Amino acid sequence: MFIYMAMPVTTLTPEPAAPQPGQLLARGVCRLLLSHNFTPLEEFVPERGKRVDVIGLGPKGEIWVVECKSSRADFLSDGKWQGYLDWCDRFFWAVDQEFPLDLLPEDSGLIIADSYGGEILRMPDESKLAAARRKAMTLKIARDTARRLHGLRYPRV
Repeated sequence: MFIYMAMPVTTLTPEPAAPQPGQLLARGVCRLLLSHNFTPLEEFVPERGKRVDVIGLGPKGEIWVVECKSSRADFLSDGKWQGYLDWCDRFFWAVDQEFPLDLLPEDSGLIIADSYGGEILRMPDESKLAAARRKAMTLKIARDTARRLHGLRYPRV
């Protein structure tokens, strides 16, 4: 006769790393976008080789991209941000109160944020996406969001 005895499962889960300054800014940006009825998604890849910090999908289908910069060095080391302009209706920088604002281009949006929220200080001009790109982006945002949610609910599937 075989008797099955359940053995306790002990899984060592590593402690999550402390959030980096840019991640803390992204958290505040997400809260800000939610307060404007935008649904945020962090670390979105619109196409291979590009990864935006936060993308927001608005109630009328508007798409905003927010790049979070935690320091002067962080901003100066990122030369690819202009490639994100083709993927949104409005582009913003999110920085903390200590950031040297004179570094940021005047024609882009400006958000001052911390890990708890933020405020839009400068709204950029709108540059509407073409309808085909908007549809493709909306579908990609929805599919990526659903995939992430599924991964949280069923991590081993």
